[in-house]
Amino acid sequence: MTLIKTSLLNGIAVVIKMLTLLGLNKILAIYVGPSGYAALGQFQNAVQMITTLASGAINTGVTKYTAEYYEDEARQHAIWRTAGTIALTGSLLVAVLVAAFNQMLAGWFLKDESLGSVFIWFAATLVLFVFNTLLLAILNGKKEIRRYVIANIAGSLFALAVTSVMAIQLGLYGALVALAIYQSLTFFVTLTLTYKASWFRLSYLFGRIDRQVAKNLGKYTAMALTSAACVPVSHILIRNHLGETLGWDAAGYWEAMWRLSGAYLMLVTTTLGVYYLPKLSELQDPADIKREIIQGYKIILPVAAACGVIIYLLREFIIRVLFSAEFAPMEQLFAWQMTGDMLKIGSWILAYLMLGKAMMKLFIFSEIISAAMFYILTILFTANMGLEGVAIAHAVNYLIYWLMMAFFITRWLRVINSDTVR
Repeated sequence: MTLIKTSLLNGIAVVIKMLTLLGLNKILAIYVGPSGYAALGQFQNAVQMITTLASGAINTGVTKYTAEYYEDEARQHAIWRTAGTIALTGSLLVAVLVAAFNQMLAGWFLKDESLGSVFIWFAATLVLFVFNTLLLAILNGKKEIRRYVIANIAGSLFALAVTSVMAIQLGLYGALVALAIYQSLTFFVTLTLTYKASWFRLSYLFGRIDRQVAKNLGKYTAMALTSAACVPVSHILIRNHLGETLGWDAAGYWEAMWRLSGAYLMLVTTTLGVYYLPKLSELQDPADIKREIIQGYKIILPVAAACGVIIYLLREFIIRVLFSAEFAPMEQLFAWQMTGDMLKIGSWILAYLMLGKAMMKLFIFSEIISAAMFYILTILFTANMGLEGVAIAHAVNYLIYWLMMAFFITRWLRVINSDTVR
């Protein structure tokens, strides 16, 4: 399947998800306000870290090796069986720990131990949450884009329905619970879609762990755990810094800006995951890899840049329609945030090669450096420029990251090319 065809099919799910996210933005803006946005961001980062730990952080590896062994069903089944057994064991263990320490986790992430029951809801549905992402990884690796798209659409609709009802009825607490459970509800749709595929049996997900497969997946575990720790932790630290120095409403403005970026860039970032990761996993010839990267820069980067310009020009309208008058101060973030988003996509086109080729050491190094730099730059820039400083830090951080990726990936391709020539 080509990049354009994948983008078009994936675009259906993305458009629906964007519309649901934009609708949710309005509801959350009304019912939880700027400070509530900050709390939702903290909890979302907690969910990201906990689910990655519970799953064994193997989903990217499942996609990569399912695609790589496309013609070898026996090896695919060994991958799924190993991944499923690890995911079941990990999610049950982590669920027990989350439930046992729910108040402590609420104090750490939400600054309010009385919200501990939110983590109990999350623990109760964690197994379903983890297996939903595992099945999506399998569908992605098998290039079952239509099933993958339908499953993602179902997730978007569940998010809209559950979060809307619970936020309206219960305010911030309801929104937090909805965030904890909606992806678990999507599991049943994803399971049904996968189960109907001729190549799938439920028994393929459980059984003896293959040591070699586990070793291969372990590279992705290390990379995913690094990412799951670095990115959410840096965002939590940044939110805390903004809240303590500029006020929690300021932290909420940044969270709203970050969610808006995530929504409009979704078409680009999901295409990278759905198309690029399996494709780069398959390609071996350096010339083919270069062509694929160049194609990405010709198609994906201009789209991201155009979207950023449009969002910037419509910033006042977007704040008024998608949020509320309370969020007017976030307008100062748009110019630098859009610049940073374009630089992010430029760097990610190269960075996905690290995942496709399991460059574990480079990935871990770059994630740690990037996350630490974002936090440090935020402290430096906000001290002199106020809230706008966090958006400037975003742009500067991704400019440095892109240059770093260009240096290391170019060197890697040069080495591979010389080995091929020999």
